[in-house]
Amino acid sequence: MINLKIVNSKHWLSSLLFVFPYFIQAQTIERMEPANWWVGMHLNKITLLVYGKDIQNLQPSFQYKGVTLLKTDKVENPNYLFVTLNISPKAPVGTVKIAFKKNNSTLITKDFPLLEREKNSATRASFSQKDAILLVVPDRFANGDPTNDNTPNTFEKFNRSDESGRHGGDIQGIINHLDYIKSLGYTQIWNTPLLENNMYKYSYHGYAATDFYKIDSRFGTNEQFKTLVQEAKKRDIGLIWDVVLNHCGSEYYFVKDPPTKDWLNYPTTQKRSNHLKSTMYDPYASDEDKRGYKDGWFDVTMPDLNQRNPFFASFLIQNTIWWVEYAGLSGFREDTYSYADKDFLAKWTKAIVDEYPNFNIAGEEMTLIPEIAAYWQKGKVNADGFQCYLPTLMDFLLTENAVKSLTTQNSWASPWREVYQGLGQDYHFPNPNNLLIFPDNHDIDRFYSRLNKDFEHWKLGIALYMTMRGIPQFYYGTELLFTNAQSGNDGQRRADFYGGWSGDTKNAITGENLTPQEQEAQKYFTQLLNWRKTATAVHTGKLRHFAPEKNDVYVYFRYNDQQKIMVILNKNSKASMLDMEAYKELISNTFKAKDIVSNKEIIVNKTLEIAPKTAMILEIKN
Repeated sequence: MINLKIVNSKHWLSSLLFVFPYFIQAQTIERMEPANWWVGMHLNKITLLVYGKDIQNLQPSFQYKGVTLLKTDKVENPNYLFVTLNISPKAPVGTVKIAFKKNNSTLITKDFPLLEREKNSATRASFSQKDAILLVVPDRFANGDPTNDNTPNTFEKFNRSDESGRHGGDIQGIINHLDYIKSLGYTQIWNTPLLENNMYKYSYHGYAATDFYKIDSRFGTNEQFKTLVQEAKKRDIGLIWDVVLNHCGSEYYFVKDPPTKDWLNYPTTQKRSNHLKSTMYDPYASDEDKRGYKDGWFDVTMPDLNQRNPFFASFLIQNTIWWVEYAGLSGFREDTYSYADKDFLAKWTKAIVDEYPNFNIAGEEMTLIPEIAAYWQKGKVNADGFQCYLPTLMDFLLTENAVKSLTTQNSWASPWREVYQGLGQDYHFPNPNNLLIFPDNHDIDRFYSRLNKDFEHWKLGIALYMTMRGIPQFYYGTELLFTNAQSGNDGQRRADFYGGWSGDTKNAITGENLTPQEQEAQKYFTQLLNWRKTATAVHTGKLRHFAPEKNDVYVYFRYNDQQKIMVILNKNSKASMLDMEAYKELISNTFKAKDIVSNKEIIVNKTLEIAPKTAMILEIKN
């Protein structure tokens, strides 16, 4: 017995020594972001965020031709390590194996693939005035895969009866509707954020991300999103990515375990933003009021990110570029634009356009004051010397003025003056033709509701957005007269699309149970949007408009060297007679034209009668 115990003890000791390295290797890396990069990028100095328990105890090293370890940064939290690499344009495609060592012993090895870029990636086309953009809220558009309505490790579950809950729409649903989207005449799709939003409630909208590198499993997978981009491209449709730089969800791992004390703004007090945009430009504003705007939390469940932290700035810039290369995106829409640090915004926009010179970015600056919006546009000369590189701003002023013009009466002047005078403020913008115009979106009451469900006024408004300067964006369901009964109700603004769910009584694609008016609206919308694809004067032409008189008729021209279009919007309840002499600086008083709305050829001889509450879009014949 004694000898046996000795033998067993020796065996136990040798076994322990044999497995001891595996106890050491139990230390893991939970995150290394980005997980890969590409050879030949303009941005070739990459800072990896490495996250794992006491990861600072380890030292990274590797040997790979053309890739250099520039520095390793430790921060306050021992669970983070920031590793900065330089990737030479001559580095070969392959996998960098990064060894994380302690006392010269490798405990963990992580692969960092270097990929080959897609051909002509840097010069990829983006969205412009020639395009029309469909805005989709994925959770509310179509449920193409009911098996992902509830997924493991996500908190909020499927509940279609809850206006603020998850309804099950997903990426597969969008793929299934691509032919319908193309048939309407769209050339771009902007989805509200598809990133993981693993919050306990109200998570469907996507603006409280809990993983910047992962598609929410209830929408699908990263690979499935790539499939959507590829399938859309087959139909000549690009994908615009909704970027959120200002905030994230409170369940994000780096919110619960932040790398540094300044990773978030107001991390303990969770102070809300004062929402005073003017503080960014006000020469008299206090520093505290300025900070209260840009550093305050948009919502208590959405921590405000500190882009002044250099590691966080690198993380956000790399992440947005990563998605372009990974998925093949054609543009960005950036949420709550001016709420982020403005010096960072200049740096971020410059990094994007340096990488992709043709790339367009639409910034959401929700204001009715053109001077505030114009401050951010590329090429703007500002009094404080600030320069940004943002190509496009969202035109909220036109949205408001169009509704005012279509819903009000005036005894002494035409309500069209709201639109007319608003457009007169375009001189504030270096490039007003690059503004994003829209009758509504997911944050605004439905256009048809705001027009008090006046179908004729809706048609006038759609004709305006089809022909006005700028890049048109329409919201899913606009073509079907979607409404929201309760003003300000997000759940109703973001109602489920007809036919997107099995068992729906209405179906937008088949026309099943659509009312005659909905069918007429869909046909009208489709006709004009498909015509717009060919209208070069609308894409690149100049705008000249004429002051609307008491007769409630607004007339403007879009024209270039190849095409001239006359748009006539008659809001009057009676027919109106136009004297062509009033427009002699752009057209003779006798001409031939095709009316795109009625699809009829007409001859104009000095005067033109336009029917009540009617739009005419005349292609002038030379």
